[in-house]
Formats: sequence, structure tokens, C-alpha cells
Amino acid sequence: MENSQRPLVGIKVVEMTHMVMGPAIGAILGDLGADVIKVEPISGDKTRNLTDAGSGYFLTFNRNKRSIAVDVKSKQGKDIVLKLLTGTDVFIENFRSGAMEKLGLGYDDLKSLNPKLIYCSAKGFLEGPYQNRTALDEVAQMMGGLAYMTGPPGQPLRAGSSVIDIMGGMFGVIAILAAVQERQTSGTGQKVTSALFENVVYLMGQHMAQTATTGSPPPPMSVRVSAWAVYDIFETKDDEQVFVGVVSDGQWKSFCAAFGLTDFREDKAMDLNANRVAKRNLIIPRINTLFKQYTKQDLMEKLEQTGLPFAPISKPEDLFEDPHLNESGGLLDIDLPQGGQTKLPALPIQMKGNRFGVEHQVPKLGEHTREVLKELGFDDVLINQMVEELVVS
Repeated sequence: MENSQRPLVGIKVVEMTHMVMGPAIGAILGDLGADVIKVEPISGDKTRNLTDAGSGYFLTFNRNKRSIAVDVKSKQGKDIVLKLLTGTDVFIENFRSGAMEKLGLGYDDLKSLNPKLIYCSAKGFLEGPYQNRTALDEVAQMMGGLAYMTGPPGQPLRAGSSVIDIMGGMFGVIAILAAVQERQTSGTGQKVTSALFENVVYLMGQHMAQTATTGSPPPPMSVRVSAWAVYDIFETKDDEQVFVGVVSDGQWKSFCAAFGLTDFREDKAMDLNANRVAKRNLIIPRINTLFKQYTKQDLMEKLEQTGLPFAPISKPEDLFEDPHLNESGGLLDIDLPQGGQTKLPALPIQMKGNRFGVEHQVPKLGEHTREVLKELGFDDVLINQMVEELVVS
């Protein structure tokens, strides 16, 4: 989608963030067309230098942003940020409670400077007894019940992605957009907060409701009693795996017809899901044997024709070559800091039939410092002086 067509063109955003949750907010807003300026320390966002499991954070959540490097602890550096915020629509931060207030950049410090400012804090917890605790994605998953529901009994296991950090970013964007809409009527901004722990609790709502309606707490998903007779991972002839679900009576008939399960189809009791669930001990071994006759590719081609829900068990690296993602604009060309390119996921939405792409590659540290300072009215002489004094870089 061309930048001029992006829905948030004209919205100015400043972010002082690190890790995943805060940067994810800015990344989504940037993909949607907002002008996002990432304020980094002179030494750079430490997330830039993470290795191993953290090595993909910065690359994933910092495209479509401009980077300026400023010493905000210096008077001159702080004045730059305040001048920047004077004409900004949205400010995003995700540092520990009290950190921005110590810098003089808390919401109460800024609302008189810019009454229209929408100030978004991405935190571990919303206001309450836990609000000053330090939280991480994994902490929230453990205390919010997600790790319990994911792992085997007695072995809580975090989800295999920074799902709560990213979800926290999404809810931060929802709050910001709601505040932008409200500002059209009120004329003033406000502070909004998204938090990790409450995100997990929101996800646990369905399990809490199950407890309330059945009177029994749900077991972990790994040992749950399935609501359907066929809702499992099966092995194929070439030792690959495919998930298959048969979740309606109509799908059961289609499934039996497609795979020649005549005796199952003729058993009228099996027309009803509840009866099929009761006979899982007969159905699943039969399907295990049946699917072992097919290679993964052959089985998926046959399942595609039936219209049943199915999925190969893919690894993250398999997604680089996924034909749907590559043909639909679901993967974007992203420059690697060490040179070369990779493909990373696009924002997972369409508007007017279009996907959102890359307007700005992931910025180098301070890549846009001069550009942004000139937009604020600073001349080259003063900029050079501030560079020499390590106020900016």
C-alpha cells in the first residue's frame, strides 16, 4: 500500500521503548502510516545487541520508524525531546514504573506542554497491588495461567513466542486509536495503559467461564478431553505430522466419504458428535493406520479437497517458503544489519484489498537524528556542536 493511502498518515508518534511490547506498538502504528520517531540513548537501544533468542526482537519490531539518538539525561537532550513532544500526537514508553517521571517525562509533566498528547504506557500490570512489580512476558504467562494451560500437568510451559508482549502491543494500539477518536470530540489527549498480566487474564477468560459453567477447573490443554472425536495430530508415511479436525456432523460425513470409511459412515450413531467422542478409542487408531498410508504432501492434497480443517506441523523456518505468504504479500523484504535481506511477516490485516509494506527499513542508530532536528528548527552549526558534546549522535 502506498504511504499516502495508509490510514494513519499525519499522526506523529514518539516512542522511548525497548524489548518487544513497546516497540510492537510503534511498529503497528508505523505500518499503518504514522510517522514514528524512536528516541534512543546515545549508546542505542540495548535490544539491538541481544543474541540468541532475543536476536530477532529489534529487526521485527522497529521497521517503519526513524531513529534519533539523544542523551535525555542532559538538559539540552531533554529539551530536544520536549520540543519534539510539543507537536506530537502519541508518546509511547515501556520502562519500569517511575522511570519516566524521574526524567520529567511522565504524563503529568507533559499534559500541560501538549494537552492533545496521547500518552501510552506499556507495563507489566495495570493499577493495583502489583503495579510496581517488574514483569516479563514469561512472568505474566506463569502467573496468569497460560503456562499452566500450555504444558503437561506439573510442567508449566510458556508459549513458544512472545505472545503476551505482542498482544500487549496490540491492545496498546487499540487504546491509542480509541483515544485518537475520543480526542476528536473532547479536544484533549489522555493517558492509556496496556499491561502484560491483564492480557493473559483476558486470554484465560474462556477457561474461567468453563469453570463457572461446569463447576470444574479445566485441565491443561495437553490432557484436555476433546470436544470432538477427531481433533488430533497424526503421523504420515514419511514420518511427518499433520493436524486434522472434524468439528461438525457434516464434516464427519465428508471425511468418511473422502477416505472410504464406509462402516463408520453407515453407523448412524456416529452421525452425532457426542456419540463419536464416546467412540474415540475406536476412531483414532483407525485413522492413525489410514493416514500412515499417505505421505504428508499427498494427505494434505486430499484434505484440501474435502474442505476439512487441517494443518501441517510447521517450524518457523518453513514459513520463509510458504507459498500463500509469498504470493499474498504476507512476507516483506527486510534489510539485515549485517548486510543482505530476509523476509519477515507483514501486518496481518488487509484494507481496501491491500497489505501494508515497508516505508522505512529498520533504522540504524541515530540514522535520522539530523533530519528530525532540522525539522524542529535546529541548524547545522548547533547540531554539530551537540554531536561533539555527545548530546546527540
